[in-house]
Amino acid sequence: QVQLVESGGGLVQAGGSLRLSCVASGNIFRIAAMGWYRQAPGKQREWVADITSHNSINYADSVKGRFTISRDNAKNASYLEMNSLKFEDTGVYYCNADLAEQPLHPVWTYWGQGTQVTVSS
Repeated sequence: QVQLVESGGGLVQAGGSLRLSCVASGNIFRIAAMGWYRQAPGKQREWVADITSHNSINYADSVKGRFTISRDNAKNASYLEMNSLKFEDTGVYYCNADLAEQPLHPVWTYWGQGTQVTVSS
């Protein structure tokens, strides 16, 4: 079975930085793309950033210039470097991965359990 585990969340003051990690493990043949989402209290989950296997990267406007996504294909991992954090960045951050478990198998989206990021103002 495939499992995604996030780490690196915590409490930080506004203007500070955090680095989130996401590692996928289990039966993995190919990861097409990895991404990060977040969910603030009382709000819907929103997309933050994603990166393809060819390192094509996209960011939500709200984090552009402050967050940097990267991946390590050898480790089946993605990272989210978050700088100049704001109070409104508070939420649970989830990583996902679009991957195939076997050759010729379809690509499915898998999600981690999330890691809490709290930015104090």
